[in-house]
Amino acid sequence: MKTRLLLPVAALLLSGAAHADIYKLDNTHTNAVFNIDHFQTSTNHGGFYAISGEVDYQPENKMGHLQVTIPLKALNTGVPAFDKHILSSDILNAEKYPTIVFTSSKWHFADDKPTAIDGQLTMKGISRPVTLKATRFNCYVSPVFKAQVCGGDFVAQINRTQWGVDYLVDMGMSKMVDIAIQVEGIKQ
Repeated sequence: MKTRLLLPVAALLLSGAAHADIYKLDNTHTNAVFNIDHFQTSTNHGGFYAISGEVDYQPENKMGHLQVTIPLKALNTGVPAFDKHILSSDILNAEKYPTIVFTSSKWHFADDKPTAIDGQLTMKGISRPVTLKATRFNCYVSPVFKAQVCGGDFVAQINRTQWGVDYLVDMGMSKMVDIAIQVEGIKQ
């Protein structure tokens, strides 16, 4: 008798998980831009593009999961020599560590919209906690993709030395990096 009762309950639980809203990141509307103070005189900046990832978004349950992969080869500062230096072993060592990965661990919501996403940022083989704060978020039916799209703008500030990126810190260059992320995912 217990087995007969457990089977329908298990089927209901599994069917709910199977109908989660999965969104694939659209790399034409997803990027991560960084800004770092350059000896208190100016600001260096650049961005990473061709980002891939997937979002499991369940606002009604106040849950989500995000996995993002940033290929370092997609770096663009507007100055090829600067790109090459950032990718060198002096800074990101892209030959040994070709990607940066963010994996969410907890989502924070207000009014069924994410306000922040906690997770682990893995860079140069080192994983550290980071919180992405949402500055805007929305879902809509895209006239281009003919599907629901969800996305927003997120910001974070990291201490780059926690990932072994300490180039010129001892000479007075800032260790703090501001990150702005734009992300949009297409419902699958």
